[in-house]
Amino acid sequence: MDKQHYFITGISTDVGKTIVAAIVAQALKADYWKPIQTGAGEHGDAREVRSLISNDETAIHPESIVLKAPMSPHAAAMLENITLDIKQVKRPETTNSLVIEGAGGLLVPINNKHTIMDLIAPTDKIILVSAGYLGSINHTLLSLEVLKNKGLTCAGIIYNQVTLDGTIEVIEAMTGIPTLGQLEKETNMNSHVISRYAAIMRDKLLAL
Repeated sequence: MDKQHYFITGISTDVGKTIVAAIVAQALKADYWKPIQTGAGEHGDAREVRSLISNDETAIHPESIVLKAPMSPHAAAMLENITLDIKQVKRPETTNSLVIEGAGGLLVPINNKHTIMDLIAPTDKIILVSAGYLGSINHTLLSLEVLKNKGLTCAGIIYNQVTLDGTIEVIEAMTGIPTLGQLEKETNMNSHVISRYAAIMRDKLLAL
């Protein structure tokens, strides 16, 4: 398999990006990297991914920027009296494929000029995480439109706990973006569950 970079972004915050990032990393035995971590503490996203990965090839790379407050990067940086520079974000060097997890949605501010979308490279395979809440269709279509306007293409969508009949079908019909997988509500998200989803989605991910 050619080494690729996969950028995991979401239609909003708390839609399951970290779980999806773990699934993709496990399926492809790829490395994982969170460029900007806010709400830093004992339960950061990198630590969660590490606990969910069960292969021996995935490396967890350190964040470029770590901020204490659980807010958007620009707001968390203001509380620490610093201004973030996008040049601070440097991709780790690796010979492996790399899964990159964004923060919040595409237009979450990093500073007064840049957003999370500015961290996406033209060659990245972009995977959008959608979730089943009121307004999620609108947020999914808006996210796809923003990517399109930036000249970027979404490789596929992973849906997290989308239970309303017709939701996925209408997004597929309106956008033509393929569905890579669907996550059900899990009582205990652990490495065994991640491995199960990774096995289900592996072929579609390899075909991107």
